[in-house]
Amino acid sequence: MLADCDSAFLDALSGVLPPGRVKPAAPHYLQEPRGRWQGQAGAVACPQSTDEVAAILRACHAARVGVVPYGGGTGLVGGQIASGGAVPLVVSLEKMAAIRSLHRRENVLIAEAGAILADVQRAAEDVGRLFPLSLASEGSARIGGLLATNAGGVNVLRYGNARDLVLGLEVVLADGRIWHGLKRLRKDNTGYDLRHLMLGSEGTLGVITAASLRLSPRPARQGTALMVVESPAAALELLALAQGRFGEMISAFELISGMGLAFLAETMPQIRQPFAQVPGWMVLIELGLPDALAPDAALEALFAEAAGAGLVQDGVIASSEAQRLEFWALRESIPEANRKIGAISSHDISLPLSEIAGFIAAAGPALARINRYRINCFGHLGDGNLHYNVFPLPGQSRAAHEAERDAIKTCVHDLVHARGGSVSAEHGIGRLKTGDLLRYGDPVKLAAMRAIKQALDPQGILNPGAVLTDGEMQPE
Repeated sequence: MLADCDSAFLDALSGVLPPGRVKPAAPHYLQEPRGRWQGQAGAVACPQSTDEVAAILRACHAARVGVVPYGGGTGLVGGQIASGGAVPLVVSLEKMAAIRSLHRRENVLIAEAGAILADVQRAAEDVGRLFPLSLASEGSARIGGLLATNAGGVNVLRYGNARDLVLGLEVVLADGRIWHGLKRLRKDNTGYDLRHLMLGSEGTLGVITAASLRLSPRPARQGTALMVVESPAAALELLALAQGRFGEMISAFELISGMGLAFLAETMPQIRQPFAQVPGWMVLIELGLPDALAPDAALEALFAEAAGAGLVQDGVIASSEAQRLEFWALRESIPEANRKIGAISSHDISLPLSEIAGFIAAAGPALARINRYRINCFGHLGDGNLHYNVFPLPGQSRAAHEAERDAIKTCVHDLVHARGGSVSAEHGIGRLKTGDLLRYGDPVKLAAMRAIKQALDPQGILNPGAVLTDGEMQPE
């Protein structure tokens, strides 16, 4: 049984930290981006060093007070929000935002957990390197939270998920011990890989305080195009064609639906639409090429071959960096347009590539048996990750369909599971999807996860209620 983070505990905590490290919980620490849940916290601790994080966790461990690690607050599954049970202490890493070191010749950057992703990207760019993790919230998302959730984003096709960009970690365990694992090695076969255990653990096994991040050479030239396709199946054929031509030089391959473009026109008319007539489907392709290859010529040749095969009907190639950024602004504005419309149920799913077209074809009719909806299906087609979001019809409110939310989610997730997919592609489990983990998770895997949790956090103080629990987080 956990104890509340009460005034007596906070008095004791103040005795082991420098002044000013603990403050009342401002509203933004207790809300998540979609506004569905309201959290609770006795206070927010803002340590400025790994030793201070260790002191906080030692105190919480001794008093059996729960700890909710907090990064940029951009998570979409409630991992940073505790709304029930004993009142926890929120530990924000925002004051630990330093770039500790940069090793250009090694292609390694060491950043503290509170560093904002965009700042890490700029630090790499300043020395002619690329940190390729890229997502819509990169201006506020922090490295610790991104690694704790194994974030994905638009460049997974070429560079991998967050876990593929990490060489080493510094982590404070539940009892306050520090794992000094900030190695810069590509090869290190010295027993169990604690790095990959912590990555994606959502703060339930330890608090990440710093990371050795893998950098890449910056592509000498970039080419970006939007191409209209008849269907998701045609988009997948286009992906295969592009991979045959360019191999690992495809940085991103994004699927965009006509519904997404319609939502943009409705809610964000300042975003310029690329085609006079809204297509049913299109893809955003980005290439990162060596200096010897001309991006425009490469994309023109791809379009010509795809058009000859009947895969594309129209297209536009970015003729300048400004137009390239326009294309990406369109893609990255889709989630904001979704929020303005108001989804009944949103789904972050992944499927084997060969199952994607069949899933999309089946999901619409299956949902129609519940009610009539608008569906915006978009995402990172190159790595099989779709955002399949369900909205009310024009003139209807999200609240009017609240009673259908569970049926919608179950319908979508059952179809995904039946096709060998995942109901959490890149956002994690958090508190929102704990029930899904129990429903779809392999029982042997779940038993192993519980054993690991018990071994590393026997008192259950680390992010209680996240990932492993017997119930599902419900909206307040």
